[in-house]
Amino acid sequence: MNIHEYQGKEILNSFGVRIQRGIVAHNAKEAVDAAKKLTEETGTGWHVIKAQVHAGGRGKGGGVKLAKNLKEVEEIAGQIIGMDLVTPQTSAEGKRVHQVLVAEDVYYPGDSEPEEYYMSVLLNRTTGRNMIMYSTEGGMDIETVAEETPHLIFTEEIDPSVGLQGFQARRIAFNLGLSGNAFKEMTKFVTALYKAYVESDSALFEINPVLKTSDDKIMAVDAKVTLDDNALYRHKDYAEMRDIREENPVEVEARKVGLNYVDLDGNVGCMVNGAGLAMATMDLIKQAGGEPANFLDVGGTADAKRVEEAFRLILKDENVKAILINIFGGIVRCDRVAQGIVDAYKNMGNINVPIIVRLQGTNADIAKEIIDNSGLDVQSAIEFQEAADKVQAVLA
Repeated sequence: MNIHEYQGKEILNSFGVRIQRGIVAHNAKEAVDAAKKLTEETGTGWHVIKAQVHAGGRGKGGGVKLAKNLKEVEEIAGQIIGMDLVTPQTSAEGKRVHQVLVAEDVYYPGDSEPEEYYMSVLLNRTTGRNMIMYSTEGGMDIETVAEETPHLIFTEEIDPSVGLQGFQARRIAFNLGLSGNAFKEMTKFVTALYKAYVESDSALFEINPVLKTSDDKIMAVDAKVTLDDNALYRHKDYAEMRDIREENPVEVEARKVGLNYVDLDGNVGCMVNGAGLAMATMDLIKQAGGEPANFLDVGGTADAKRVEEAFRLILKDENVKAILINIFGGIVRCDRVAQGIVDAYKNMGNINVPIIVRLQGTNADIAKEIIDNSGLDVQSAIEFQEAADKVQAVLA
């Protein structure tokens, strides 16, 4: 589950990670009130107005701006709230901004120049260990850094049986070129950041940039946090941070009816039982010259009601040119699934794309007869290759 920057910073702050202070605002008046309060607390009259959407690259789209006085705070907040922000991580239509974060300006003058670093904590799926990825090139897209200057990206893997060790935190600070008080502050920052990642059951913490201020403080200026959905039952307060306005509406609807659905950019809808078979089905579609339009696991109870709900979700995508249903009948009987497909098809009555059904397993032969004798525009298949050929034919 993705959360907003201000929510991610709240989590970081609760674990002792120094953050750029800020207050969320939903309109221009609230933004001005927030700026006044921050001025009282920090003594600075300059503030950064940040659009709160689930997408990176907000500054490139005009979603992050500096305000030098209260009038500019009001004007900028009024411009950003309500805009459709387009970034490299959004669609061409962009994302509607419903709120902004009014944050303190931490790039204040001092004896030394502020410096920016990149840091993230995530799971290395190859080794099964958590790792901290970091770089001196903060403020830039990490993908660009990896492509152009890969030697500037460092990683520190953590043994889960012992956790992050002090020498590892110190090595990170050393590789970032820090010394003196900034070195000590960075080791504290890294230790607190890793603790926050583990104890919040997160899938990703990405801080870009991590800032060394002119007086050697280390703080998180940004925060991209992804929480593990499977662990939300342990964090009821985090679960309440979900903002469904930022999520795909079809995926939200699927979650409400208990279907595992992920929207993709393709032309062949998938309806499958079992995640492994679903992945194989997507490969099958690719080999047949199509592109999967979704990942959809209907689970072990593919009855008429569940199939109908799945049909409705798939058909919300106007790019779908065909639907491939691939069911393995182990616990569930294929003939019951077939009857559910026929009943759902008749009940909806407005399916105008070809449907290929592959049913294999218990009573697969009976299921094929039900499909073939239904009188509906549904094609049956037994083998994987046969299903692939039929998909290829309808897309030709």
